[in-house]
Amino acid sequence: MTPNLSTASKPSTNGANPYLLPFILITSLFFMWGFARSILDVLNKHFQESMEISVAQSTMIQASTYVAYALMALPAGIFITKYGYRRGVVFGLLLFGLGALAFIPGDMIGSFGFFLAPLFIIGCGLAVLETAANPYAAELGDPAKAASRLNLSQSFNGLGCILGPVLVGGFLFSGDGDSSVALPYAIMGCIVLLVAFLFTRVKLPEIKNGSDAPGANEKRTLGGNIRWLWSSNRFKCGVLALFCYEIAEIAINSLFINYVTEDGWMDKITATWALSFGALGLFLLARVAGSAVMNYIKAETVLAFCAVMTVIGAALVTLDLGLLSRVGLFMCYAFEAIMFPTIFAITISGCASATKIASSFLMMTPLGGAIGTFLMGWVAGMTNMSTSFIVPTLAYCAVLFYAIPAMRGKFKN
Repeated sequence: MTPNLSTASKPSTNGANPYLLPFILITSLFFMWGFARSILDVLNKHFQESMEISVAQSTMIQASTYVAYALMALPAGIFITKYGYRRGVVFGLLLFGLGALAFIPGDMIGSFGFFLAPLFIIGCGLAVLETAANPYAAELGDPAKAASRLNLSQSFNGLGCILGPVLVGGFLFSGDGDSSVALPYAIMGCIVLLVAFLFTRVKLPEIKNGSDAPGANEKRTLGGNIRWLWSSNRFKCGVLALFCYEIAEIAINSLFINYVTEDGWMDKITATWALSFGALGLFLLARVAGSAVMNYIKAETVLAFCAVMTVIGAALVTLDLGLLSRVGLFMCYAFEAIMFPTIFAITISGCASATKIASSFLMMTPLGGAIGTFLMGWVAGMTNMSTSFIVPTLAYCAVLFYAIPAMRGKFKN
């Protein structure tokens, strides 16, 4: 089976780009979930201290959120297939906003376990949003530029990641440490619900996919689409690569503050600024640069090069080589930046009418982040933070093993 490239129907216009406004509106959502996910990295350290829990216990924060991705992504794909991208976005925003507001009673109860429920609801909302927005952004235009376009949208995800830790971390780690975690979430919840209302008032064009590969006569049924997807080597290997990427990216973000404060390199406030404007700022710039580079160099080639560099960076941290290890940490952020949108765009290429369901399977992969964070926390507890970077090192190796054959054109189906 060789899937055809999906194509978007082009409404008639008077020379204007018909996809510009929808692209801008959808891209704004990338900022929102980047902000929400980056706050989790601050919550780890905050709850370790305010509730006197271990590093391994605090990783339940990521687990609650990313398990929701695994459970909600497929229902989200089915919902979006039936009702369209816009309603999917509104549904995701509603779950996101309600979960954020649920932090208010959680803060009153003051139990770490109770905070995990709102995080699960937020994770469900983010799963719906990402299942809708990622393929929509990729498909709004020329299929050959899908990876570049999705990297551009994902750059705003990076901007949200920068502002989340510095704003929320600065608030939680200031003063005597008794700041309420409910306040930033309540503000965020109100904003998200307002955006949900705005999306009920706008119209987003639905993408009309091209025909499936010859012989895909079950393309109109859910079961047929799923069987068609899982018979594709391109799709199966892409899902595995994205899962491994999430193991590395989310685990490193989650325990960044722990790593840089363990040996007195930074205090907590400095660490939040280093995470936001240093690591995630570099991540954002690298993603913008990657989007531009992919207009001239094949996305698969860029992915392979970046995979090599992340393996080197993570290995340097694992070996605990002082300054070289610190350089290696920031190398991971610089060269992993293009991985998610690039793997995603390569994987959904040719999925045609199965694109929305394909997206839902791909959005189950953040579960890898929960697993990776737990493994890093466990290894750190048994040894130290430097040694725990063996987890992302191995995960980046898996991405490399995907990128090299992809670059050589091995995934034809």
